[in-house]
Amino acid sequence: MTARPEWWDGFFTGLMAELWQTVIPPEATRAEVEFFERALRLAPGSRVLDVPCGHGRHALELARRGFRVTGVDGSKDLLGAAERRAAREGVAIELHLRDMRDLPWEEEFDAAYCAGNSFGYFEPPGDRVFLEAVARALRPKGRFLLDSGWIAECLFPSFRQRLDLESAGIRFEVENRYEPRSGFVESRFTATRGDGRESRPGRHRVYTCAGLIALLSEAGLEAFEAFSSTAGDPFVLGSNRLLLIAERR
Repeated sequence: MTARPEWWDGFFTGLMAELWQTVIPPEATRAEVEFFERALRLAPGSRVLDVPCGHGRHALELARRGFRVTGVDGSKDLLGAAERRAAREGVAIELHLRDMRDLPWEEEFDAAYCAGNSFGYFEPPGDRVFLEAVARALRPKGRFLLDSGWIAECLFPSFRQRLDLESAGIRFEVENRYEPRSGFVESRFTATRGDGRESRPGRHRVYTCAGLIALLSEAGLEAFEAFSSTAGDPFVLGSNRLLLIAERR
């Protein structure tokens, strides 16, 4: 019997991959990277792991600032976009096509981050495997930053069953349904441009901030700090996002 492919297999291709490359303005990326520098306490030449890195918007900005960045992602389309942009700009960056749970490094990175709502793709055991792999890749006291809006305190006070936006001529629609028994938000993502239309399912495991801290602690991380913005505002009920920082025990 053939195993059912996971929802993210083949998701970031075509219009979906194009959309993800245009939807965040450059000034937002710069503000996030400046926060990453401070929060991760990056020293000149620090080695940084970006997982999953997507089309490299954070990784490339960090590399421009002199950091040694390694990016990991499972999408050939997004990694290809990162490679082409790095070549155009003459920026040195190391990229790997692999599952984000399969990180082969041990105590090689000064810092790591998981940004852009890219956490919670798996069942909780898979999320823990990912966090354990990140912790192993960090040097002792190396810092990790997790950035997500798929957190209960962010999501549920103003839960949106439908979201619509447009970027670079692509119309993007999301339909969300929360399943209390599984703890997942089940989504339907649709992208259209002209006569082209792509519709794909997705799902995210929703953690509370406390549940996420417990999971990271089990993976070998400690000394937690929680913010809601790149300005350093504290994380509270109703915040739009969680920027959770920890370090390897």
